[in-house]
Amino acid sequence: MTETIAVGVAQFAPTADTAANLSTIRQLTATAAARGARVVVFPEYSSYFVDPFDASLAEHAQELDGTFVRELGSIARDHDAVVVAGLLERAADDRRVRNTVVAVGGDGLLAHYRKLHLYDAFGQRESDWVQAGDLDEPRTFETGGLRFGLMTCYDLRFPEVGRLLADAGADVFLVPAEWVRGPLKEHHWRTLLHARAIENTVFVAAADHPPPLGVGHSSVVDPQGVELAAVGTATDVAVAHLDVTAVERVRRVNPSLRLRRLGVVPREA
Repeated sequence: MTETIAVGVAQFAPTADTAANLSTIRQLTATAAARGARVVVFPEYSSYFVDPFDASLAEHAQELDGTFVRELGSIARDHDAVVVAGLLERAADDRRVRNTVVAVGGDGLLAHYRKLHLYDAFGQRESDWVQAGDLDEPRTFETGGLRFGLMTCYDLRFPEVGRLLADAGADVFLVPAEWVRGPLKEHHWRTLLHARAIENTVFVAAADHPPPLGVGHSSVVDPQGVELAAVGTATDVAVAHLDVTAVERVRRVNPSLRLRRLGVVPREA
């Protein structure tokens, strides 16, 4: 039989109540695990979210070893899964925060990634409240025979982020997001998820906020751009069983990564 690992994308609308967010994360993780999921991806800003942003972001930011991550570890242990979620992390600047993704297993933090590309677009100014991540090594972890790489939301519009993760050996991109609604934004979201999968011959699993703020449509896409599972606009979980040999098999037929003649060079903003 083909070896697989099940990955879930969990769609919900985080609030300004961290305890309530954790309760929802626990419930949705239980649902995903009951369907076989070993990795469950939650949205950006899962620990705390307000719209519009205000000074409460910094007041509710936590450390990587804070209560939110510890509770995610408890949830991961209870359900034998890796929980991936957006965290408001404390920054060196007392006024701003880090927009961080954490991957937490039963034994603790497996990887963390601080968002590189801030959402200063479509009339928004995330950089007024958030400190961008440093140009660092791609952040990945391994479980179930696959390597998972982390990126966040607006990073989808920068294909270089995916290229660096692919070069680091990632078989699956995990994308917590708060993809803000607007004209053509759902089209952009779905197109970019499929593009990152196709051009890097990887799986992509992305979790968004539902409407009215997000576009929803959290989904899992395979290395040929086929959508394996998705949520519509509700608070819910979608689970896909990823064939651990699929990336290697697709790359034998379509060796585009090996044939490329250009690399990625980091550039300071």
